[in-house]
Amino acid sequence: QVQPVESGGGLVQAGGSLRLSCTATGRTFSGYAMGWFRQAPGKEREFVGAVGWNGKLSMMADSVKGRFTISRDITNDTGYLDLNSLKPEDTGVYYCAAGYYSGAKFQPGYWGQGTQVTVSS
Repeated sequence: QVQPVESGGGLVQAGGSLRLSCTATGRTFSGYAMGWFRQAPGKEREFVGAVGWNGKLSMMADSVKGRFTISRDITNDTGYLDLNSLKPEDTGVYYCAAGYYSGAKFQPGYWGQGTQVTVSS
């Protein structure tokens, strides 16, 4: 089975940027859609964005539209989440997941361990 591995988290000031990466161990991401989620302290995990198996059909949560961008490099089997204009409320653990689209919704199947993003004010 595919095992996503996230990297790129860290501490950044408000207004700054980060690029998160998601690679795979075990199987490749081939054929899977890729999604990103985040979980803030004391809150439930929430959907951030997803991109289709071919790098198309991306969707983003309203809370991050215009600030975050999702993409994937099929050749290098890597997914990316670019975080721009970061706000303190973007703080949390960001998770990558391999899954599939069910209608207009991303269904996660395999989760990574997460990477911490902390935005200071």
